Amino acid sequence: MSDSLFRRKAIVPDAHEHKLARTLGWPHLVALGVGAIVGTGILTLIGVGADKAGPAVILSFVIAGLICACAALAYAEMATMIPASGSAYTYSYVVIGELIAWIVGWSLILEYSLVVSAVAVGWSGYAAPLLHEWARVPQELMQGPELGGIVNLPAIAIIAVVAGMLLYSMRESATVNAILVLVKIVALAVFVAVALPAFDAANLEPFSPFGFAKHMGPDGVERGVMAAAAIIFFAFYGFDAIATAAEEAKNPDRDLKIGIVGSMIACVLIYIAVAVAAVGAISYSRFANSPEPLALILRELGQPLAAHYLAISAVIALPTVILAFFYGQSRIFFTMARDGLLPASLAKLSARGTPVRITIFTAAVVAVLAGFIPLGELAALANAGTLAAFTAVSVCMLIMRRRAPDAPRTFRAPMPWVVGGIAVLGCIYLFFSLPAKTQLWFLVWNIGGLGVYLLYARSRAVAG
Repeated sequence: MSDSLFRRKAIVPDAHEHKLARTLGWPHLVALGVGAIVGTGILTLIGVGADKAGPAVILSFVIAGLICACAALAYAEMATMIPASGSAYTYSYVVIGELIAWIVGWSLILEYSLVVSAVAVGWSGYAAPLLHEWARVPQELMQGPELGGIVNLPAIAIIAVVAGMLLYSMRESATVNAILVLVKIVALAVFVAVALPAFDAANLEPFSPFGFAKHMGPDGVERGVMAAAAIIFFAFYGFDAIATAAEEAKNPDRDLKIGIVGSMIACVLIYIAVAVAAVGAISYSRFANSPEPLALILRELGQPLAAHYLAISAVIALPTVILAFFYGQSRIFFTMARDGLLPASLAKLSARGTPVRITIFTAAVVAVLAGFIPLGELAALANAGTLAAFTAVSVCMLIMRRRAPDAPRTFRAPMPWVVGGIAVLGCIYLFFSLPAKTQLWFLVWNIGGLGVYLLYARSRAVAG
């Protein structure tokens, strides 16, 4: 059994019985990345971040963006070296070994499930007022128990719709995704165009009222620039979903690096523009912790039509984030099942080349989470899983630079030891900037995952 713990996976292109169809070009991948990155994070968590950091939430965005950009470069290099489905799980399996791959895969399962659920809850936050106004849907059926409701039916419904799209065809889903991404980008551009002229430097004073490092405030809330960055980090990741599309890219050597790096650059620029416009328009205390902070800012500026447009655009376009992460989750499950670390029957494909059983199973899990758990708890725990995955990919890149420096790389991260070091150390620092409760639950999750793996490895050794 000990040999299998460190067994490394060999990548043989197109050697699997269950192969995904190559239908995605780089425009699909850029749209997939932008669709995944631009979503609930910037539309809702900017309020949470402002509550923790004040106007210095702008700095929190810059720090989280820098760490994510370095991780994105590591992803781009690894994705072109190992163009196989599975993202960080597969890279860890190839470079480090099975045990670490299982832990990373287990963390990715947590990340993707919670992100899909969190975005569905965030979407419901924008959809609920419209549904109540237009269709008189009771609030009790649009909120989880912790918010005084019974179940969040809109969140469950949007997950079912996205699952149906993925079951039908990934190519058609990617085309719809690209259209909806444009809707979302136009809405954010409208926000910046309306809010930026109202910029008042007085709203930036004091710039950092809660300091830089995470600390517990007198009200029992953890605050500071890094505490905000650890939560806002949720707003930046999503490019890793592109890496899960490696087997479905038409030209992975070209398309993956354009998709990962291109989407990350676009989103960093968008986020900084939105954050500056938001914090400069009104005092941060007026939109801190609002479930719809950008729409609230527009209403405070006397722009109700623009606020209504932003809310409707969010309802129309936020499902792009659900689609991207739902897609990534199903592909992680699929790859682990194909590798034999989950029941092989889950890797069965439909006639259209989509993993039906995995998609349905994933939909059931994330629908339950979205129906009953609040957004804040989902986002924080999702960040923990992502930070683990980003650290693993950056370490894999550095190991391969030492182990195989002359191996073919169609994309090479610049200054790899600096980029990789920033990604690794930054992710570790952000992890310890998360709420202590989140760190504990993440530890419990992985201890449970390790137990599952050891039981599996033992049964496999006995069978073998």
